[in-house]
Amino acid sequence: MKIPFVSNWRKRHGVTAIAVFSPDGADAEGVAELLSECELLRAQAKEAGVELDDTVGSLEALDQLVPRWREDAEALQWLGNDAGLYLGTVLVRQVPGASWLIRADGQPVVRLASDREIDVVEAGHDWAESGAPELSQFYAEAAES
Repeated sequence: MKIPFVSNWRKRHGVTAIAVFSPDGADAEGVAELLSECELLRAQAKEAGVELDDTVGSLEALDQLVPRWREDAEALQWLGNDAGLYLGTVLVRQVPGASWLIRADGQPVVRLASDREIDVVEAGHDWAESGAPELSQFYAEAAES
């Protein structure tokens, strides 16, 4: 997922990566809200009766959805992004020390307290395309590190 205004700003300022939080935490919640919108995923989940409440339980519920989106290549692409961003949202909100980071290539990743960076969008695409790894399984493995 490329975010053009971030890429342009980084080029002008010679920055290779930016952390999306300020020392007082004022910006972190705004960025987290922006990245947590996931409109297509939320619509699919709502249609299936699944509430996305930013918990591990909601990841488990998503893993149980019938993957009707796999028949639509365009929806698959967007849903993969949304699934990854939602996975990242749950990690950031549930795992102590986890935060969003925008890499030099414009990709949002989650940085854990251990400084490990997790490409949640890639994980979301893998889940949307094949169902593996399950989002809840990916969360559990990331939360352990």
